[in-house]
Amino acid sequence: MEQTKEQFKFLSQHKLQTRLSGEFGDKIAKIVMQTVAIAILATLILMVILLVQMSSEAINEFGSDFLTNSTWDPISEEFGVLSFLYGTLITSILALLIAAPISVMVAIFITEILPLKLGQVLGLFVEMIAAIPSIVFGLWGLFFLAPLVRESITPFLKSTLGFLPFFQGPSFGIGILTASIILATMILPTITSITREVFKTIPQHQKEAALALGATREEMIKLAVLRPSFSGITGAIVLGFGRALGETMAVAMVIGNSSKITLSLFAPGATMSSVIANEYAEASAGLHLSSLCFVGLLLFAVTLIVNSAARFIVWKFSPLSKSERKEKRS
Repeated sequence: MEQTKEQFKFLSQHKLQTRLSGEFGDKIAKIVMQTVAIAILATLILMVILLVQMSSEAINEFGSDFLTNSTWDPISEEFGVLSFLYGTLITSILALLIAAPISVMVAIFITEILPLKLGQVLGLFVEMIAAIPSIVFGLWGLFFLAPLVRESITPFLKSTLGFLPFFQGPSFGIGILTASIILATMILPTITSITREVFKTIPQHQKEAALALGATREEMIKLAVLRPSFSGITGAIVLGFGRALGETMAVAMVIGNSSKITLSLFAPGATMSSVIANEYAEASAGLHLSSLCFVGLLLFAVTLIVNSAARFIVWKFSPLSKSERKEKRS
């Protein structure tokens, strides 16, 4: 009897120690995670503060005119970001228009049409494109894509769409169109990989139900795969757009680095990131350096706006968000 009491007492003490140690471990893990989260937020805030401080001279000198002025002349110390903002948006949007439909179709082909093992192999090759360094994309664009654009793509576009101002003017292979194709190639694996993961979350019985009701494979993909995946596809596209906005070296090598605004996609241009990469090493302390930091601050703001818009779209069209809003109304 006494031995049983001692065993019970020992087991109770052991359970208590285990519980206390578990609670202590949970507290430590919570503190570590909170510290990491606060550190990330603090780093972001410090980056913004640093950019604001370094660009304060340009902000005081130009103010809002910096956004509306397209002149960039370090010699006369007259700076404006409009041409670079235009180049950033036009190349990124055009890259998105090229890459987004191709990425979604590739993801559908891999997950819904190809056999499982073959799809995994092809998906691995697509993901490997994302591991290629940016400078390699730039060299490929400079020595292969630029001549292809000049000799083959430009004549075709001029003969078919030459009546539009976007496809007029001379083409030397180096310009906005080449940079956009490079960006499209670089963001394609990002959008494809995320879209594939979104498609994998679709329950198999949902697809089988669509087929059982008489839908063809194309109708099943449209109704049971694409429609429920809208918010996820949107998130993938925006992540690709975010990479296109901030891409530097590959774009700087093939865009031509001209601060003039033109409607022609064959003409050279420049982006916000490419002008920073090209001129930061040569910029002495002063208004030139401050203007480059101001460009970086604006690029940060553009990226933040784009990601915020994406979060809103995902929240707006998420099925869970819709059900929560209905519950609140009722």
